[in-house]
Amino acid sequence: MKTKWSAAGIVLLFSFFLISCGTTAHIEKDDTVDFGKYKTFAWISKEKNDSIPSNDLVESKVKEIVNNELEKNASWKQVSSKPDVLLSYDVLVEKSVRQVNDPVYSGSYTRTFYNPRSRRYFNVYYPSRFVGYDNYDVRTQEGTVTISMIDSKTDKTVWQGWTTEEIDSRKIKTKEVESAIKTIFKKFDLAKN
Repeated sequence: MKTKWSAAGIVLLFSFFLISCGTTAHIEKDDTVDFGKYKTFAWISKEKNDSIPSNDLVESKVKEIVNNELEKNASWKQVSSKPDVLLSYDVLVEKSVRQVNDPVYSGSYTRTFYNPRSRRYFNVYYPSRFVGYDNYDVRTQEGTVTISMIDSKTDKTVWQGWTTEEIDSRKIKTKEVESAIKTIFKKFDLAKN
């Protein structure tokens, strides 16, 4: 019986470890707004700017994921006219610097001594020891996804959620956007109450 409990404890501990390693989402909301009165939403159309290249694949994926999350979790419907809430999003990729601290250890070695009383040689082993940390900076790319909800009647932002995570390339991928949006909408359930 003890092995079952210890195995369950290990699984539970590992689950908490995985949850703590995930991306963190942040939200800001207007506490005076009753989210229960909102039933419909629409997207704010982005103006095409020739100097900034747009990624239509990411844009359609963002809208699809947000639409699914709102319809599934909040029972909101997308409409083309007179929505309760206007949605907008922003995807930002920027260069960043992350500081890394690696522990440094001395090398282990063996020293030979002579004992004049016993007239023998003997070896003493000295294990490696902690010396300090090697600090250095690593250049990284960070991707930030932000979702904003604006009340269509008052033109005031009532909810905003964002998350930032390190990405591998110069452009954020749809897979990374999807995980970021799902992380943000886990907090939306708490915010709408």
